[in-house]
Amino acid sequence: MASADPPLGGLHHVEIWVPDLDRAVRGWGWLLGELGWTPFQDWPGGRSWRLGHTYLVLEESPAMSSRRHDRLAPGLNHLAFHAGPPAVVDRLVTEAPAYGWTLLFADRHPYAGGPDNYAGYLADEAGFEVELCATVPAVDG
Repeated sequence: MASADPPLGGLHHVEIWVPDLDRAVRGWGWLLGELGWTPFQDWPGGRSWRLGHTYLVLEESPAMSSRRHDRLAPGLNHLAFHAGPPAVVDRLVTEAPAYGWTLLFADRHPYAGGPDNYAGYLADEAGFEVELCATVPAVDG
C-alpha cells in the first residue's frame, strides 16, 4: 500500500502521446493491468492508469507533430517496469503479441540487457518500448 505522502522526487506521472488511442489502450491497458496498475482517468482523447502515487497517461493529442514515436531519436528510449519473477516476464512476453507488442532483441532474449539482467523488451505498434525487468532472488555470498 502507498504511504500517505509521495516520496520527495518520486515520479508523479508520465504522459505518452499516441497516434491511435484505442490501439494504445488495448496494448498498454493489458500490460499495465498485468503489472498491477489500475484505471485512473478516462476522458475523450485520453486514459490513465495509477500505481501508488504515480500514474501513466495515454493521450491522442491533436497537437502531435508526428504519428510515430522514434525510440532511437533524442528523447524517451523506453520505460522499464518491475515485472516480478522470470516466469512472469516469460508469460508476459508470450502473451504480448496478442495485444500488439513485438519482442525486441529476440536473438538475445531474455538476456538482451546483459548476463545479469533477465528482462523482456517489447515495442508496441506505435514504436514505444518497454523493458519488463525480472526480480531475481539475491544470492548469498
